Amino acid sequence: MSKETFTQATAYLKQAVPLMIKYQIPTTPTNYALWYTYVAQTDPQLNAAVDQTLQTEGTCSPLSSELLYQQHVAAQTERNVENMKQSLEAMVSELGASMHDTLSDTGDFQTMLDKSFGRLQKFDDEGMSIEETISLVRELVQGASNISQSTRQFHTRLTDAEKEISDLRGQLEKSRSEAYHDALTGLMNRRAFDQELHHLLQLGSFSLIILDIDRFKSINDEFGHIFGDQVLKAIARRVRDGCKNGEKSFRIGGEEIALLLPGRNLAVARQVAEALRRAIEKVTVMDRKNGRRLNTITASFGVAEFAPGDSYEMLMRRADEQLYKAKELGRNRVMPMSL
Repeated sequence: MSKETFTQATAYLKQAVPLMIKYQIPTTPTNYALWYTYVAQTDPQLNAAVDQTLQTEGTCSPLSSELLYQQHVAAQTERNVENMKQSLEAMVSELGASMHDTLSDTGDFQTMLDKSFGRLQKFDDEGMSIEETISLVRELVQGASNISQSTRQFHTRLTDAEKEISDLRGQLEKSRSEAYHDALTGLMNRRAFDQELHHLLQLGSFSLIILDIDRFKSINDEFGHIFGDQVLKAIARRVRDGCKNGEKSFRIGGEEIALLLPGRNLAVARQVAEALRRAIEKVTVMDRKNGRRLNTITASFGVAEFAPGDSYEMLMRRADEQLYKAKELGRNRVMPMSL
């Protein structure tokens, strides 16, 4: 590293560390990389995303930091390098063995051809019996068959290797996001929810929304689970589209979706929930097998605001109780109904 480069890197680090302290960012290698890139201003999209997160959250939570790192920093580096290295080494070893076998068979075939041409020369010089001719032809046919089979096997392994490399590339792209995202809906998963909720409990000033799709079991029973998955994905899209001001959405189990709203009180959270309730009412899903369309999808909502001293269990219990009341009162409503 040149003196200029070292000096510049030191300057960036001196800028990054105070920012991490200011926003209470844990000093992990991932966060160092994220904030170093931020102060270096080499990725305008990263800087815009961090600024937006700071504006809406007032900080950058561990979950937000991890997601920003995945999207903007890790995408520029080799992810899961060791696993990829091992997989590629295994493929190279297998292909090497296949090539060795193929080349060995090719060498044997060449030796046989040389001998056969020598015997054919004898035919020109001295003549060959029918038995000798048939024997020579059989050897040539068998040798050609062996080398053809060996070549086909090698070609097949090359094709398999190409597909495996393609699959590996896709897996590497997904490996980090799958740790925090639900595969079916694309929302963040329960692991991400638990991490973010624990972080917000330390900061305070936020609200929680839990929604549950009404009569989802009946939808599955009547239309089948594949159709039920379509319903889940459609509602998840509506919820995700409704998160425009720093809200984060999670699938926390079955047909339950949760939203965390940093810095929002109960009144604002109720407004967000009500807007989502009306948006979900407009969702329609068609059963592709028989052309039937489901136009009566609704959801019930329970909302709770953080109170000083709240634990994870206490806040979740209050939101669940409000959700249960919404179900009891006829579904398709937000509780508490009034403040």
